[in-house]
Amino acid sequence: MPSVSILTPADPALLVQISDSHLFAEADGTLLGMNTADSLQKVIELVRAQQPQIDLVIASGDLSQDGTLASYQRFRQMTQQLDAPARWIPGNHDEPQVMAEATVQSALLEPVVDIGNWRITLLDSAVPGSVPGYLQDEQLQLLARSLSEAPERHHLVCFHHHPVSIGCPWMEPIGLRNPEALFAVLDRFPQVRAVLWGHVHQEIDQMRDGVRLIASPSTCIQFEPGSEDFKVGEQAPGYRWLRLMPDGQLETGVERVTGFDFTVDYGSNGY
Repeated sequence: MPSVSILTPADPALLVQISDSHLFAEADGTLLGMNTADSLQKVIELVRAQQPQIDLVIASGDLSQDGTLASYQRFRQMTQQLDAPARWIPGNHDEPQVMAEATVQSALLEPVVDIGNWRITLLDSAVPGSVPGYLQDEQLQLLARSLSEAPERHHLVCFHHHPVSIGCPWMEPIGLRNPEALFAVLDRFPQVRAVLWGHVHQEIDQMRDGVRLIASPSTCIQFEPGSEDFKVGEQAPGYRWLRLMPDGQLETGVERVTGFDFTVDYGSNGY
């Protein structure tokens, strides 16, 4: 099984999650009025200032807004500033074949990685041409195999779409469409510690049967928590850090860019 670092099972591992960057082929591309390359760069600078030693970067989907090769190449070049191993998973705005082309001869799309005393399994919940997500049978089989083959490790499972309600009625129809199939697998394995996703452009941190359920901000626009209809929040772009402890404990927090001024343009190209 590929390992990304020289960590031993006695060492904690520091992960950084970057999500929903929505990059364009053009460096000046904007989403609802925000230059997404500029906001990603500011988040990367924040990560570099706060996290001098990163063991793994997880990019949890919607890396691109337009699905172009140039946008993925831009994302790859920008995130290489973090000087850490990385893994990518697709979101509903991504083009998996183009993403694969952008990551050729790299480990960026490898779905299982062992780090410290943990195993991380990265699933593809994206459905071509669809905003909601779905875990196909082969993804559920990959998950069950990954969990069953490492019973001695603590497990973190990652994908793009939210598998539980997040209290935003407008997002209810665009999450994971078969969460019961996901949890049917997870519930069989007591070594699962946490589930991590993107897509919702906001912080979520709750528990389900002893498993931590976590979502994170976007590196660009944020969605207003608890909003009935689509609404962009005033929160700044950010990222999540996760410290995976050898005993299965997980420490995590969200950090956001400061001094970031942005006026939403609902009339521009939208989400």
